[in-house]
Amino acid sequence: MADSNNEGRLKDLAGKSVIVTGASRGIGRAIAVEAARHGANVAFNYLKSEQQAGEVCSQIEALGVRAAAFKLDVGDLKGVREMVSAVKKEFGAVDAVINNAGLTRDKLLMAMTEEDWSEVIRTNLTGAFNFARAAIFTMMKAKHGAIVNVTSVSGLAGMAGQVNYSAAKAGLIGMTKAMAKEVGRMAVRVNALALGFIETDMTAVLAAEHRTAALNLIPLGRFGTVQDVAPTAIFLISDAAAYITGAVIQVDGGLAM
Repeated sequence: MADSNNEGRLKDLAGKSVIVTGASRGIGRAIAVEAARHGANVAFNYLKSEQQAGEVCSQIEALGVRAAAFKLDVGDLKGVREMVSAVKKEFGAVDAVINNAGLTRDKLLMAMTEEDWSEVIRTNLTGAFNFARAAIFTMMKAKHGAIVNVTSVSGLAGMAGQVNYSAAKAGLIGMTKAMAKEVGRMAVRVNALALGFIETDMTAVLAAEHRTAALNLIPLGRFGTVQDVAPTAIFLISDAAAYITGAVIQVDGGLAM
């Protein structure tokens, strides 16, 4: 017999409209599907694979809610505004935005090109600004909303070979806190998730020796999974987190203590 209390908890986002960026795979996909499992209608953007985007839509719709996919570069503010407007028109509201889209171009500073720098900043930092900027007026007018910026322990501690990535992720933390102070009076909350090593395509390319060295730094002794991340992201956009804003929640197995 199903646990009715658990069923109730799993529908705590029923009727809500959630945008997840970069959700065709990995962490973003897990968050999007988890939001749907909690009853939300989910819109997301993707950059390349229409097949993967279609698979995510099917997963979401199989949970009895609506899905909308947009082929979009998060660094394009005009396109982002058009997407947010379309989501509001189709779903009736924009209740939450989870800024997950990100990429790496790891190199030592002396070998890092201007393109390596600008591409990472554009996607990881400017992309989050664009979605927040596009959605914030709607949220403030409704006096309700939540934004979650997916950052990294690299933005807390810095990582050699990731000057661009660390700068972008540290920028997200500063942006989160500043935004939270600006919009809190309108009952809009802004928080950040600082992730450690999570099993994704990004970590799959780590050389064996680098993987071993990383594991030795993690008190819990393992890399995280997307299932470790998604429920925390959903908690932060739910009413259960109604009194949490400006926080940086670490999901890192204790890496950055």
